[in-house]
Amino acid sequence: MSMPAFKRLNRRAVEEEYMDDFSTGGDELLEALRHLRRLNRIFGASSPSLYGFKRLWRQSGRPDRVSVLDIGAGSGDVNRRILRWAARNGVDVRITLVDITEEACEEARNLYQRVPNITVRRCDLFDLPEGSADIVMSSQFLHHFDDVRLPEVVGQMLNASRLGVVISDIHRHWISWSAVWVVAHLVSGNRYIRHDGPLSVAKGFKSSDWIRLRQRLQERDIQADLLYSWKPLFRYVAVVHKTGKV
Repeated sequence: MSMPAFKRLNRRAVEEEYMDDFSTGGDELLEALRHLRRLNRIFGASSPSLYGFKRLWRQSGRPDRVSVLDIGAGSGDVNRRILRWAARNGVDVRITLVDITEEACEEARNLYQRVPNITVRRCDLFDLPEGSADIVMSSQFLHHFDDVRLPEVVGQMLNASRLGVVISDIHRHWISWSAVWVVAHLVSGNRYIRHDGPLSVAKGFKSSDWIRLRQRLQERDIQADLLYSWKPLFRYVAVVHKTGKV
């Protein structure tokens, strides 16, 4: 996606990211996952996830023990802040990092090899059984799906959860697109990062997208409340609290 493409950000982009092509990968994808951790630190990707987790935890009665599934986790690096918060507040949080690629699972295992309350599982979201964990989370995962599939994906995340879902993703805006384009080209020569970084923003969300998603979940009679809010830097976090059986 070229620089002038930010003018087309009124609608979500539908192009596929290189990371969505599971026939490629290897060392280049492993490098991309490491560089993505750097971008996540620069743009504060972990803060919205922690905010959403704490909000759903409070809504659920502040349980002493919480099991979490992080879907499309990649390296799972955004979970480190949740673990630090849990340790400070005496909450036993056990997190399973789920990704469909072996490269992501390898990176996650390396990153958390000395962390006993983190496990890694290679799996597809749609293979997860009902009630797999208390909270199902995702960070920069939902934008990989087009508008038609969004209710199905969120519905499956809700089905796999017992309490609800926390979704963190990117605000689709020309400022965030430009910032990611510049930073991606400054910090990395990896083709995944340079192509997928700006495209991820173009596939991100605006307030109207969350409102439309909430309406479509209601049309499917999914018993859940979706609340969303904007967070720095150009992020959205959506908390979907289960109110009945999905």
